[in-house]
Parts: sequence; structure tokens; C-alpha cells
Amino acid sequence: MTPHFRTTARTSRDGYFINPIAGLLLLLLITAAFSPASADDFILEENVMVPMRDGVRLATDIYRPASDGKPLDKPLPVILTRTPYNKRGAQSAARYFATNGYVFVAQDTRGRYQSEGVWHMLTDDGPDGVDCAAWIGKQPWSDGKIGMIGTSYVGGTQHALALAGAPELKTVIPVDAMSNLGRQSLRNAGAFEMRFWNWIFLNGGRGSNAATDPGTAAELKELADQRFTYLRNLPTRRGMTPLRLAAEYENWLIEAMEHGANDEFWVQNNIVDFPEKYQDIPVYLVSGWYDSWGGNNTANFMALGKTIRGPVYLIMGPWIHGAQSNYAHGQVTFGKDAAIPDQWAWRKEWYDHWLKGMDNSVGKSAPFATPVRIFVMGTGDGGKDEQGRLRHGGYWRDEQEWPLARTVSTPYYLQSGGGLTPRKPEGKESVTSFQFDPRNPVPTIGGNISSHNDILLQGAWNQKGGEHVWNFTNPVPLSARNDVVVFQTEPLAEDVEVTGEIEVKLYAASSAVDTDFTAKLIDVYPPSSDWPGGFDLNIGDGIIRARFRESLKVEKLMRPGNVYEFTIKLYPTSNVFKQGHRIRVDISSSNFPRFDINPNTGEPLNRHRLVQVANQTIHHSAKYPSHILLPIIPR
Repeated sequence: MTPHFRTTARTSRDGYFINPIAGLLLLLLITAAFSPASADDFILEENVMVPMRDGVRLATDIYRPASDGKPLDKPLPVILTRTPYNKRGAQSAARYFATNGYVFVAQDTRGRYQSEGVWHMLTDDGPDGVDCAAWIGKQPWSDGKIGMIGTSYVGGTQHALALAGAPELKTVIPVDAMSNLGRQSLRNAGAFEMRFWNWIFLNGGRGSNAATDPGTAAELKELADQRFTYLRNLPTRRGMTPLRLAAEYENWLIEAMEHGANDEFWVQNNIVDFPEKYQDIPVYLVSGWYDSWGGNNTANFMALGKTIRGPVYLIMGPWIHGAQSNYAHGQVTFGKDAAIPDQWAWRKEWYDHWLKGMDNSVGKSAPFATPVRIFVMGTGDGGKDEQGRLRHGGYWRDEQEWPLARTVSTPYYLQSGGGLTPRKPEGKESVTSFQFDPRNPVPTIGGNISSHNDILLQGAWNQKGGEHVWNFTNPVPLSARNDVVVFQTEPLAEDVEVTGEIEVKLYAASSAVDTDFTAKLIDVYPPSSDWPGGFDLNIGDGIIRARFRESLKVEKLMRPGNVYEFTIKLYPTSNVFKQGHRIRVDISSSNFPRFDINPNTGEPLNRHRLVQVANQTIHHSAKYPSHILLPIIPR
């Protein structure tokens, strides 16, 4: 039986009409996407304009289960997605859930695509979500129970509604979701994550109010096409680029890049500092070791697990952003078991339990057997697969808590001459110095990035330049740079599993009043027949902006030459460093374009006109024992 639907097309912000041509086209698209033998169908009501409390109307598509072309005559639970990326992009999920006993509602967020209003990063999504949920709860096809779905920003709209509170909301599955924006992953320990600069340059010209004018859309597309040139000419200044044509996007970007403190500016979706505001509902948190929101995902689990009854579940795979159905990321494969091939069925199992009261696998078997499910990376054979990727491998493991109760937190100390050992330094004075030139920053090669374009490489990569790295095209390892200081163990005598939260305690001085320090954890593969030069695999990284070394809320410049303690929070991980490998920590002062570049001048953020070279000194002595704190899991 083929699907049936009714489509309502909008002619303006104020009028509607039944469009038979649009209906015919949509019928052909949906019919093509379904097997003619399908026993279920649905009805689509498109562009229903749902009013918010301030009169702004948000465009909403409603997918209702149907039989013989007629909607089912009974109230059903609702799966809701609120997205800035065009609600039509939710069709795959919509038809799955609408043909499996749920009403599916997809809504364009404020100021995006067909919705009215002015966009601003997440700040309207709490009250707008509450108004949307209340409207759904009053509809005859709704039984008053809502579960939410979505990834990235769309995961952030789930958190926003859960923090705002709506009685209709019964559960959420936020995947790689935006949260704790002033802590890590948007502003990261004071530095700005340039993927959001990139997000603005791309989305200011697609789906925005400004892009409805063809001439303006062309200017904004040119802006996006030239973003590599703009990257070489930072900082981005208000009114000085075509981004001024999309005023709300320029306003947010400039304000965000100028505002480093984790204060009221970043309060939206701040779960770690305000977990008591979160609705007491079942929550399933999903992310990956190489995802840009991985650190916030584990932080949210720890915060919510202590605050709400939930229950709160956590799954962490070896994934990059939004790629749970894949098992290879970057130059590395983790094995086919790393992927979740069916992205809707496992979610349906969760919704069936919490929205329909079904007694199923939730709380009994994977991926719901225990509160925590992690993918332990690094148990592969280290060879090269048919696509030329490193077989790093790994396996799934169920756990009861995070961090793991059996963790042995072990400091590995930076040593004179580049060593890294559990033995604390004994000398009175031991330093390593380097120069950081903001005009020649250390390039980003993989990591916790959600870019989805070519300014950044996502995931697991050999830390070596090449044509794949736009700002480091020569085939030279990062370790060869004078501004990358390497500390590494001897080849390991046995396997070492590192699973948990990771920090670097760095004692350092600078000739500048403000600068950055970065740290990167690397699994160093020895040379082999498949990898004659070895393979320097990035595991996790982090940064600290010196002016925020004492507090993420208050800026405090340094005295040049004074030694300060810096805490660099890396992203969490689970990785087995195998026998014969080395554990390596790279220290530097930049990682671009993952993070914005510190000019070392102490000028207000994103308003500098000057840059200066900084002389950096890392201390590793008995008095100043710089180290990485590794969460080691006993064998």
C-alpha cells in the first residue's frame, strides 16, 4: 500500500493554499522511497504555522499514521524534532516512526527556512519548545506524550526543552548535542572553536531570512566559498565582510568570539552548572570519542546522574560527529561492530518503553543493559585494510558508571629530554622552551571536530601533513615542528588501557601577558611492514587560554616570566595502548583552525590588530611536576 498525504504549501507569511502540483511531486518522491508491498502508510500535513507566545509562527510538518489513506482515529505518542537545518531533512525518521505507531512532528526553529522570526543560537529554543509541546498536547491526534529526537544543534533543542520544562516531554535522546557552550566545545577553556565560525559562514547564506533575496544569497554564497581566505585574515570584524548582510548571524558570531567568560552569555543549555533545572525524565546521551561534543556528553551524564532520577544512560562509540552508523573515521577503521547500522530501530525500542509502556530490552540487553556502554578502542592488529586505513579496532563493553569505579588515576610526568614516565622528576630545575608565532600556527590534523566540510579533518589521523591538510600540505610529521614539544614513554612492556576523563597539569611561563597552551594525547604505533614510518594516532586534545587559567568566568592576564599552573582538559576516551606502542603527549600553543589563534598581545578577544611571538617555557622539575593524569584501568 503506498503512502497517502495532504500537503499545505505556503504562499507568504500570511496565506496558505492546497497545491496539487507540490502534492503530486511529493507523492512521487515518497512512493519511490517505499516498497509497494509496505503494509503501512501515513498522511503528511505540511507547513502548519504554530504560534509562539510572542506571535511568531514556526513552520511545522506533521506525519500521522494512516490506514487506507485515512489517519488513525486515536491519539498517539509524538516524536518531535526541532531543527535549524530544514524540517524536510527529517523525512527518513518521520516515515519510519509514522509507520511504526507514532505521530512525527518536524519543526523549523525560529528564523530558519519556513519559520518566522529572527534566529539566535539556541536562546529561543527553550520557550519555543515549551510552546510547541503545549500545542502538540492539545491536538486530537496526540496522547500528550512527547519524545524528542535529533543530532547536534537538533540535540541541543532537546536539552533546551528539557531545561525549560514541559509536562508533555517524557524522554529525550540527544545525540552529539550542543550544551555547556561556555565550558567546552564552543568556547573551550576560553578559546573559540572555529567550527562555529565556519557554521555561521555557511548557514548565514542558507535557510536564513537574508538568503530569501537572490542577490543577497549570491553574496553570502561567495562569502562561504571564500572562507579559506577569510581564515587567513582573522579576526572577523563587524561590518567588514558580506556577513553583515545576515545581521543576526554576524551579531552572534562577533559577540561569541569576543565573549570568552563562561557566564550568563552562555547560560543556555548549561547543564553542568545547573543540572537541577533539567526535567526529571529518562535521558539517553549519545556521542563519540572523536565527536566535538564528547566531553560535554560525559560531563552531562555525571551531572544529571547525580541530580535527576532519570534514568540517565550513556553510550560512547569511536565515532565522529553524527556518524554512529559508520565504523571508519578519518584514516582509521575500528571494525564493523563499531557501527550501529539501523539508526531508528534502537531509538524506537527506547521510545516504546518510555512512551508506550512496553516491556522490552530497555534495562535488559544491549544497548540498554547497563547505564553506560563504551567502545574500547585499540585492540586491532594494526595492519592496513583494503582501503588503506589503519586497523585500530576495538570492542563494546557495558559498565555501571562513569568514570569507572576501578580507575587508577596515574600521573605520567614530563621529563627532561622528552621522556614521559610515572616517575616524578627529582631535579631542582628542568625546562623546555619553544617559540609560538601566531603567523604560523600548528595545523589541525583530525580530532573532536564537527565540520562537515574541508576546513577541518574529523576523527583519527596520522599526525602528518600532506595534500589533505590545507594549511600543512607537505608530508612532514607535526613532531618535526619547532613549536611542538614531544614527551613520550619508552615502548610499553604490556598493554595499557586508558578509559576516562583526562587532564594535563602544566607548569609554564611565557614572555606574553596572554597566550594559549595546547596538549594532545597520541598512540604511537611502531614501524611495521604496513606502516614503515609508524603511525602517530591522535586520541584526544585540549587547550587553555592563559587569561582564563584561574577561572572560566574571570580574565586575568599574566606577568611575563612568572610560572603558572595550567589545567588543560582533554576530551574523554577509551583506548588500549598496546605492547610496543608509546604513549605520547604533544605540548604547543596552537591548533588551527580547530581553535582561534591567540595573538599573544593581551588585547580584547577578537579585537586585536597586532600579533607578537611568545617565548614559552615548560617546567618539568620536582618543584613544577608537569604531567598528564591518565585514567588507567587495571588488567
